[in-house]
Amino acid sequence: MSTSAVKNHANVRTITLTAVFCALVFVVTAYLPRIPFAGGYVHIGDAFIYLAAAILPTPLACAVGAIGAGLADALTGYIIYAPGTMVIKALTALVFTSKKDRILCPRNLIGIVPAGIICVGGYYLYDVILTGSFAGPVENIFFNFLQAVASAAIFLMLGVLFDSTGLRRRMLKDF
Repeated sequence: MSTSAVKNHANVRTITLTAVFCALVFVVTAYLPRIPFAGGYVHIGDAFIYLAAAILPTPLACAVGAIGAGLADALTGYIIYAPGTMVIKALTALVFTSKKDRILCPRNLIGIVPAGIICVGGYYLYDVILTGSFAGPVENIFFNFLQAVASAAIFLMLGVLFDSTGLRRRMLKDF
């Protein structure tokens, strides 16, 4: 295969993988069992944003977070949260790296912590903007923390699976 053919194949694969991750984040966030609360809902969609960020180039991983999670909010009755979600989930993807051979490299393991802080802090600040109160949104912090912990656990399990089976390497063949 010529160099340009390999490059075009890699571009098509990257675009396709990005679209698949957008759809996966949307479906997991919007339709898998979730726990509703006053300021939103707890879901495990962030785990798939973390996974996308550990596989795809950073700008595409940010797009996965913004598009997948933003659509979930927009199409399931939480449209008021969609703008905040798009920014928060794009920022979440920034703390992970796809430049290592393994999903569970040191940066991605450490990245779970700032990703959780971005989620919890971002939604708290967004709720403050929406409500005009610093006190009211405090009740949502626990649920956003629960979401971050659940997503971290799922990400770790998926990372072990991907790393032990070599799935990441096969997905990125020819990159």
